[in-house]
Amino acid sequence: MCLSLPGKIISVDDTSELRMAEVDFGGVKREVCVEWVPEANVGDYVLAHVGTALTVLDEASALESIAALNELSKILEEEEQKRPLNLPE
Repeated sequence: MCLSLPGKIISVDDTSELRMAEVDFGGVKREVCVEWVPEANVGDYVLAHVGTALTVLDEASALESIAALNELSKILEEEEQKRPLNLPE
């Protein structure tokens, strides 16, 4: 199973061999190859997997995905807090 995440393009660098972009994933910024999505520009949302943009997303879809991931994270944190600690005796 693979996981791709939505992120917003902050800047694009066309000067290197491959077209690269700085992408913001909820406050975490990473360099992502956007060579295969030439229509991607600053301000666009992309779906990225292992440092490569797979597709450009419309803003509504991107924000919906981000909200769902945030909700999942919240649920997982709540579940983690319910588990008893398994401390060695």
